[in-house]
Amino acid sequence: MKYPKRQSVAVAAVLGVVAGTCAGYLVQAGREPKLPLLVQPTLPQARGPQPEPLTAEQDRKVRNDGDLRELLLEKPRGATTPEWVEPQGWMNQSAYADMSEEPEAAYARLDEQEFFRAAVTGWDAGDHDVEIWVVQFEQKNAPTAPADDSESTRYWAETDPDVKSRPIPDTGDGRAYVHPEPTREPGGDPVHSAEAHASRGDLSVHIWVYGDEPIPLGTITDLAERQMERL
Repeated sequence: MKYPKRQSVAVAAVLGVVAGTCAGYLVQAGREPKLPLLVQPTLPQARGPQPEPLTAEQDRKVRNDGDLRELLLEKPRGATTPEWVEPQGWMNQSAYADMSEEPEAAYARLDEQEFFRAAVTGWDAGDHDVEIWVVQFEQKNAPTAPADDSESTRYWAETDPDVKSRPIPDTGDGRAYVHPEPTREPGGDPVHSAEAHASRGDLSVHIWVYGDEPIPLGTITDLAERQMERL
């Protein structure tokens, strides 16, 4: 029988390696060390006054865990609240997904992104309408979800070959956009639009402006800057 013999040889070879290794360890153990011991010196402890804890206004986490609606821009004086603004100022995951052309796929994606909640506001200023969403993600297993959410909306804004854009200061990749050509619903008047998308911490921000006349790039950028300053 050849297989048992070959197996015995193989086992003997393994045992020989183990025995040789053990012998090497024993020889090394009997020798005097030639290298100095690595000793970490004791580090002095910091002394003096400790920094004061952040206030609720300074700690973004504390602010974001509160009533998210309080972080939204306030409606300007004289502006009215349109019917399409959520009456309680909240938008759930289903409503947020329904804004997509493929709601079921969007809902599943929001599950992966750990959607938590969305606060919304908007107003009619007479010559233009404004809509603002502040969307919060839990960031337990998907820490980049807010930035990804903002990136996807920027992607769709940039599919317009004529769109004009400008970075939103202090927001990383956040940008404001103006669409030069108006859109027209069947039987309706032409509508001009502008939008802005950015993220900060566990929040993503989306702003839209609609009007009968072209929206200046400065108008949407100013709205975005003022909204981001509150986050």
